[in-house]
Amino acid sequence: MLVSELMLQQTQVSRVVDYYERFLYRFPTMAHVADAPPRRVMEAWSGLGYYARARNLHALSREVMRERNGEMPSDTAALRTLPGVGAYTAGAIASFAHEQRVPLVDTNVERVLVRVFAPGLDLRRAAAKRHVWSIAEAILPRTGRATWTHNQAVMELGALVCTARVRHCDACPLRTRCATFAAQPATNATASAASSRGRATSSTVARPDRCIPAADERSSAPCPAASPPTGPATRRHAGSRTAR
Repeated sequence: MLVSELMLQQTQVSRVVDYYERFLYRFPTMAHVADAPPRRVMEAWSGLGYYARARNLHALSREVMRERNGEMPSDTAALRTLPGVGAYTAGAIASFAHEQRVPLVDTNVERVLVRVFAPGLDLRRAAAKRHVWSIAEAILPRTGRATWTHNQAVMELGALVCTARVRHCDACPLRTRCATFAAQPATNATASAASSRGRATSSTVARPDRCIPAADERSSAPCPAASPPTGPATRRHAGSRTAR
C-alpha cells in the first residue's frame, strides 16, 4: 500500500505497474527496504523519476523499523510525521489500509467536489484548498468500512466520468445534485438527460463503478484488477495525481 501510494505520486498507473511488481519482488517487506543500502533502493526505482520518493521510502522504512518497532502508524496525524507522507497519502493509507473514517483529496477528487459543490472556487488559494478538504470530510459516510468505498468511488468518478477535459454529465450519478450541471443552459441539460436515457442500455457508457469488483476484493492491483498482491492499489484512478 505504502509503496504504491508513493509511486503513484505524480505518475500514471500504467507507468507504475511494472516498477511496482519489480520493486516488491526485490524488497518484499519494509524490513528489506530498511536494511538495504540507499543506492540499492535507488537502483530499483531507476527510470520511474521523482527520486525523492525513493529516498523518502528508504528513510521512512528505517524510521518505522528502528524507532517504531516495525509498526506503521494508522492515524493520519502520526502518518504525516513520516518522510514523504503528505495529507493525501496519509488519508489513503488510513482509509484503504485501516478502514478509518477520514477524507482524502487528490486531483480527481478535488475536481469532482469543486464542480459539484463549489464551482468557481479559486484553487490557487490555500483557503480554497482547505475548503475542498472540509467538503470531503463533510460528505463522508458514517463508518470507516463504508468510507474507503466512498473515497474510491469519488476518485474513479473524477478519473472516468468527470474528467479534466470532458464532463460526461449524462453518465454521472451526481448530476441531479451538481451545481455545475445545474448552471448549464436548459437546452444542454435537456440534451444531456436525453442522451443519458438513450445510452442507458449501451455497453459503452462510462460507469463510475467499473473498478468496484477489484475494490471489493481488497486487491492491491490497479484497475482493471490483476490478482493480488501484484500491481498498485486498485483503490486508485487510472490517471496521474499530484502528491499532497
